Amino acid sequence: SWKSKKGIIFGVSNKRGIAYAIAQELYDHGAEIAFTYAGEIMEGRVRPLAEAMNSKLIMSCDVTKENEIEDTFKAYKDIYGQCDFVVHAVAFANREDLTGEFYNVSKEGWDLALGVSAYSLIPITRFAEPLMPEGGSILTLSYLGGERFVPHYNIMGVAKAALECSVRFLASDLGPKGIRVNA
Repeated sequence: SWKSKKGIIFGVSNKRGIAYAIAQELYDHGAEIAFTYAGEIMEGRVRPLAEAMNSKLIMSCDVTKENEIEDTFKAYKDIYGQCDFVVHAVAFANREDLTGEFYNVSKEGWDLALGVSAYSLIPITRFAEPLMPEGGSILTLSYLGGERFVPHYNIMGVAKAALECSVRFLASDLGPKGIRVNA
């Protein structure tokens, strides 16, 4: 039963996305959910969705800034205490890095896409782990483009491959603590 479960979701952006569908299912089954958003523009989209699910924490979190991830989990702990689940549904790449020849991806575009889409799972996991003393679940979202060529996916395919590999290493680290990590 999810009635007593509490967790946080990173990456809800609108009602049409997978992250929202996951949040809605969790909420419909009784879970309490904290929400994050990236910046003021996204707050206007996310806050009404989170409020409709009676969220007690709706907070800005730029996942490229580890101090903001840490602050988010401190605020989460103050409100909810223990964490049973984390949903990492965060991904971003510059539009120009998704099209054209892959060899034209810039270093900045590479760093941005891999930082937001893959690396961010690592500090999120690091700050979630102490709040999961009885185990829990960390879920991230991937796509076939992380395993094979998909047109117009370019740098995001590399980011999803890195994300999936990170999941395997995190699962190995956290499995003995009763924390599942899946993509």
